[in-house]
Amino acid sequence: MKKMTKFIILFLVLVIFMTAQSCFVVTYPNEYTVIKQFGKIVSIRENPGLSYKLPFIQKAETIENEVLLYDLAVSDVMTKDKKSMIADCFVLWRITNPQRYTQTLSAQKANAEFRIDTIVYNSLKNVISSLSQEEVISGRGGQLAAMIKKNIGDTLEQYGITLLAVETKSLDLPDENKAAVYERMISERNNIAATYKAEGEEEAKEISNNTKAEIIVMQSQADAQAEETVAKGEAEYMRILGEAYNDPDKADFYLFLRSLDAAKKTMRGNNKTLIIDENSPIADIFY
Repeated sequence: MKKMTKFIILFLVLVIFMTAQSCFVVTYPNEYTVIKQFGKIVSIRENPGLSYKLPFIQKAETIENEVLLYDLAVSDVMTKDKKSMIADCFVLWRITNPQRYTQTLSAQKANAEFRIDTIVYNSLKNVISSLSQEEVISGRGGQLAAMIKKNIGDTLEQYGITLLAVETKSLDLPDENKAAVYERMISERNNIAATYKAEGEEEAKEISNNTKAEIIVMQSQADAQAEETVAKGEAEYMRILGEAYNDPDKADFYLFLRSLDAAKKTMRGNNKTLIIDENSPIADIFY
């Protein structure tokens, strides 16, 4: 009886432990917990922590709640001008609606990646087929990725998925076409550069000619204005001089000053001796 009692107690403890373990669910920060009852979703736990479910009746499944990466296979694509290119892309995505994700894709990551691969590849092919090879090459800085993502739009939201980014790791030419394409692009760039240079030189020449013409006109106007100013000054000088000589007192004074100036100019260097004829007009100032 004692052995039977111990066995029963041990069995009950084991049942209680298993029941308790089946009652509690731990949700981690990087996952969702989907609670199902008879295959039907009854609740989704998005907040991390410990929660409760009905033992044995309800079942808990986990889904990733973080940014996920899917690397597409390297594929050949064709441009608008019928040139072949090799594309290697990857996608950043996230499950934002776990209920829809579970209902449409059975919460299987492989199913989600298959949908992403198909949709992104079709968008990549459609976008590149609408561009020339030169436009594709020049758009590798981010414009092409933006066009692909815009073309996809919200298509993946029907599966509970949000597409965060589509990035091209490489978008290159087949080896046999690289040299010819690069030479053609270099030639086109050189032609464009030569055109810009010729237009610049022509514009510079035109500006230089216009500037020279403006300088000639301005110089002519300045010379004419200077001559006019000199003429006015001389006329004013003659007027003042004429008024001075019309007055006998002023005339004698100006004659005296002019005679002194004449005498001063004749004395140069260290020789300060002035010898003049008595009939010289200068001699009149000393009488």
